[in-house]
Amino acid sequence: MDEVLRGLLRGGALAGSGIDVSFDVPTRDWAARRNAPVINAYLYDIREDSSRRQRGHSPVRDERDVVVRRRRPPRWFRLSYLVTAWTKTPQDEHRLLSAALATLLPHELLSPRELPGALGRLGLTVPVTVGGTQSESRSLADIWSALGGELKPSLDVVVTAPVPSVPDYDAGPPVTEGAAIRIRGVDGGPPRSAERAHRPHQVAAARAAQERAVEGERAAARRTEGS
Repeated sequence: MDEVLRGLLRGGALAGSGIDVSFDVPTRDWAARRNAPVINAYLYDIREDSSRRQRGHSPVRDERDVVVRRRRPPRWFRLSYLVTAWTKTPQDEHRLLSAALATLLPHELLSPRELPGALGRLGLTVPVTVGGTQSESRSLADIWSALGGELKPSLDVVVTAPVPSVPDYDAGPPVTEGAAIRIRGVDGGPPRSAERAHRPHQVAAARAAQERAVEGERAAARRTEGS
């Protein structure tokens, strides 16, 4: 998510500005060492968004549409960033913050294609909140006191990101035969009736798909032998 936020802050109103984006802790020593304008995005809080927690499992299917694994839904965590601007004058810092605000506001929802790696493969949109109320996070005054610095104007940016649940659980083999009933005589005597089998529509469809796949493999093998 750091790289996603870095990419957002380098685009929009700040595209081509050459402004660096830092994720360092903005302490007094760090502020004294900087020698160029910079936007700092300090990750100060991580906590689960329990309102998004889901129960149960979702099926994972293979190329034949057969369930091969069971996957628990992801857990969602609120990543809170303190976004500040650092220049030589307060007016320039305010302009940088204004540009950062204008850049982030259009990105209230990040689509899966904007997310890297495992996050993108989940296929979920990620909400981004800019300048919201701090109902659960620590107050800004407490944060600046802990950092040993003076209070500065800032943007509170919260990214609610999914974290994949591991591990996946293997599913049992697919059902290809229905239930069969055999009625025998008393004390294990000869059967009183022929076997009766029940094949639901879903089972029959799965079996037909499997038979078509096997027949396709055999046809491909015959073509290979003929060539």
